[in-house]
Amino acid sequence: MKRIILALGFLLVLNSAAYADGNAFTPLNFNDTSYGTTSNAVYNKSIDATASEAVGNGNIQNALTQLENAQVDIRNDLLNCKTKYADVDAQYKLIKNERSALKKQVKAIEKRIKEIDNAKEKIRKNML
Repeated sequence: MKRIILALGFLLVLNSAAYADGNAFTPLNFNDTSYGTTSNAVYNKSIDATASEAVGNGNIQNALTQLENAQVDIRNDLLNCKTKYADVDAQYKLIKNERSALKKQVKAIEKRIKEIDNAKEKIRKNML
């Protein structure tokens, strides 16, 4: 679930960087204020393009940093989960071994009781 949210957030950041300019289409030789100087308009647009690319790169760097931080958090969660699993697994093995030992002890006691019952029956038969 976290991966899906992170991926959608990353895509949102990339899409917002693409639409950050706000202009759907502006020709390179178009200038709002002066129609006669097309070379200045092209030069200004190229400066604006490099500035918007720098802003876009910053957004991408921020997104990458956020993804890296999220990845570190997820790895910490994984480490905590593995630690808990190891503790539970150790407890499980301990209880399993203790259960096995108690089962053997119960069988041994039941066997002794059965032997005593058999001995009592033999004694009764010999008395008659």
